[in-house]
Amino acid sequence: MICWMNGEYIKAEDLRISPFDHGFLYGAGFFETFRTYEGHVFLFEEHMDRLREALDEYRISMPYTDREIADIIRDLNKKSGGQDGYFRLNVSAGIHDIGLGPSEYTTPNIILFRKELAAAPRGTEKKAVWLDTERNIPESRIRHKSHNFLNNLRGRLELPSLKNHEGLFVTGEGFVAEGVTSNVFWVKGSELFTPSLKTGILPGTTRAFILKLASSLGMVVQEGLFTKGEVERADEAFVTNAVQELVPLSMVGEYMLPGSSGVYYQKLHKLYVQAIERLKEG
Repeated sequence: MICWMNGEYIKAEDLRISPFDHGFLYGAGFFETFRTYEGHVFLFEEHMDRLREALDEYRISMPYTDREIADIIRDLNKKSGGQDGYFRLNVSAGIHDIGLGPSEYTTPNIILFRKELAAAPRGTEKKAVWLDTERNIPESRIRHKSHNFLNNLRGRLELPSLKNHEGLFVTGEGFVAEGVTSNVFWVKGSELFTPSLKTGILPGTTRAFILKLASSLGMVVQEGLFTKGEVERADEAFVTNAVQELVPLSMVGEYMLPGSSGVYYQKLHKLYVQAIERLKEG
């Protein structure tokens, strides 16, 4: 695997980061994950805006422009045989002494990881499992995609795999939140439902785009506080993230769902794919 770190292209096995980096010591760092389509990242500006919002709140500098990051992404694909890839853009606070001395971080470590995309055809179904691990409360007003990922890791440990399953978190108050690696949606009648950001979920870039697509179809969209029972009584359901797009659910808990044959799943995913095709056309 070829990566990029602080201006240099480096083999993955040669990457080095100091144990004094506050991303390691205190979890002071943020990341974005996405994939490319013929070298382009879908919703790239939205990913970068979300990252920069988190960095600004925690006073971590970002010395590279969006254009520079986009160019590096394309270069990494070229250096890896020209194929599209799965990316993680990681910004870690940087090296400082032990203790919470810095009032800002001006020398971050920035890494772009690239790996091959998993061979999962569009429409591949998953089964959703209710997690015993509760969705924790975010440290900030909204949840950032930070190095503090233990809650997600704890939830993933309840699953046999992420290939065929997605775990769904519920808050301490009993409201449906999100998946281990996804946002969750379900349909009842012609209405689309998804948990409110008030549950402490990540404001997903794909989530926001799906809400726009649903509105374009004339669907009534409900963002709110919902119980497990409301999801289990759904007509269809799916989860979303930037790498896997829309993933239909064939089961939620013990309840069967139509999976990839869901009418509104098919309509929304068709519009999603059309938007990607427009991106590829430039």
